[in-house]
Amino acid sequence: MNQLLSYLFTLVFSISFTTESIIQPDQPTSGPGSNNYVHTEINIYDHSASQKGYWMYTPKEVTDEPMNVIVFMHGYGAMNPMIYGGWIKHLVKQNNVVIFPRYQRGILSTHPDDFAGNAAIAIKDAKNELKNDLSINANWDNFSLVGHSYGGVIISNLAVNYSDFDIPKPKAVMLCSPGTGPLKGGRLESYEKMDSDIKLIVMVSDDDYVVGDSFGKLVFNSAQNVINRNFIRQHKDSHGTPRIGADHNQSYAVDKELDSGYRNVTTKRALRISKIDAIDYNGYWKLFDALQHCAFNDTYCNFAFGNTPEQSSLGNWSDGTPIHKLEISLP
Repeated sequence: MNQLLSYLFTLVFSISFTTESIIQPDQPTSGPGSNNYVHTEINIYDHSASQKGYWMYTPKEVTDEPMNVIVFMHGYGAMNPMIYGGWIKHLVKQNNVVIFPRYQRGILSTHPDDFAGNAAIAIKDAKNELKNDLSINANWDNFSLVGHSYGGVIISNLAVNYSDFDIPKPKAVMLCSPGTGPLKGGRLESYEKMDSDIKLIVMVSDDDYVVGDSFGKLVFNSAQNVINRNFIRQHKDSHGTPRIGADHNQSYAVDKELDSGYRNVTTKRALRISKIDAIDYNGYWKLFDALQHCAFNDTYCNFAFGNTPEQSSLGNWSDGTPIHKLEISLP
């Protein structure tokens, strides 16, 4: 009996030690998702006093070189940019302007039907600021939208009705765990009117018990005129430490440099659970970087579309084992 207990203890200890010694890959040094940055510091502009306000981020050292414009739409209640700060800084350091609309005053104080309209006002105000106050050469021809959770619902609406909202047409759109949960405000019945030349990625998480994948499927299936669109499902992987999760908030990337000071249940949860790991730089960041490159200059399309090894790979654990690959569905 003692020998059996000793054996079991040794086995458990060995498995635990082996798992803890297997770690995730570092951020790539080149290509989409990499830390091959043009800039090291960012400027923060805060015009977020109302639900029609916004934060905006630009590189610290601005030149006459045109900068692409990204609208980053947060999830419900996640109006503190800190929650996605690591991703936002990644985008700005690549010489992008990032606009982060507030779109809601608080968790219960703005109706979801008003979210898209509020965000559109913020985008137009930011456009005026860039031109008239900051004299930044913003390239609105290279305009893209990325949104998490309810933010994915909002940008889906903007991508279809950009003309009605009087905002530029987006060339690249990425939805991250999009959905409304029990709420229905701001959803369209169909996204079939989305322009055919918009490039679209819908990414869901396999263990998303907050919104599931129904809204993501609705957009992907109904936007049938969109030629370049992929539906991506991300799975968990516990082979090493820390494990790769697949829940609703995988795109959280807390960076306190972008902390607005606003606190609610969503912010507190993000501070507790967020981590920046392989699912960020080999997943969300890589895919959105590649999506932009593909939409703007027809490069890195194999990292964004087509169920290629470059698209589906999240890298390898330190022992050489591939992290559970992304599951890609094509039109």
